[in-house]
Amino acid sequence: MAHKPLSARQKKVIWKEVKTTVMIVLAALILAFNVKSLVRARDLFPGGITGVTVLIQGICEKYWSFVPPYTLVNLTLNAIPVYIGFRYIGKRFTFYSVLLIVLSSVLTDAMPSIPITYDILLISIFGGMLSGLATSICLSEEATSGGLDFVSIFLSEKYGIDAWNYILMVNAVILLVAGYMFGWAQALYSIIFQFTSTQVIHVSYKRYHKNTLLIITDKASEIAFVIDACTKHSSTIFSGIGTYESKPRNMVYSVVASDEVKRVVREIHRTDPNAFINVLKTEQLAGKFYLKPTR
Repeated sequence: MAHKPLSARQKKVIWKEVKTTVMIVLAALILAFNVKSLVRARDLFPGGITGVTVLIQGICEKYWSFVPPYTLVNLTLNAIPVYIGFRYIGKRFTFYSVLLIVLSSVLTDAMPSIPITYDILLISIFGGMLSGLATSICLSEEATSGGLDFVSIFLSEKYGIDAWNYILMVNAVILLVAGYMFGWAQALYSIIFQFTSTQVIHVSYKRYHKNTLLIITDKASEIAFVIDACTKHSSTIFSGIGTYESKPRNMVYSVVASDEVKRVVREIHRTDPNAFINVLKTEQLAGKFYLKPTR
């Protein structure tokens, strides 16, 4: 019996899932290498559940002379956040996040420890960069490295709450406990590690960044339709006078996510090659703003 050939759409979906799986495996390798060869080389404490896992291992080693498997501790701590992901955020998102959590945990236990440097400042900076890179890869593939990321996304998307301050407080508690038990130098260098990681994520992942579009065009209605079709964001049309030719002109105003800008600009120029587009960085936005839901 002959199989029906796959449609172009089906091939695209399969390719996307294969690409996502490969990128998740890459991110897991980076995270495992980072923990095994950099973080543990100078006993730093990353943020979130990874930091709690490393802290628990350190406490067990110091007071009971044994180190519980990273996989056991990390998966146990991620149990409730994973439930939140499946229940409230999205099954695909959570599936790939769980894949990353399991892979990175198993690889951390299995991978040999090969420290590449013992310079604590270099480890703080480059270890933080690797952590941020791995997290950015996950986020770009609509997944996360787990733990507090689930809670943050849940609070942000469901209730519009900025969870950054809460996560900061959790990380502060981790560092206070780590500093008290293992030395304040490690805790302070861990702040550099966490700060570097956060900055890499902030630069490379733009889902939550926003840009304002000011478009001068003779096809305002068509442009407004294009923006809505591409992003589901509405727009406002203003009428004015173009001083260069002293003719009536229209300006379309809209705010879109930063990762949508290239596509929107490309589609606008297809609709009106003569459109004049000004893209502005939006620092703060008050009011309802559509954000594509996590699947």
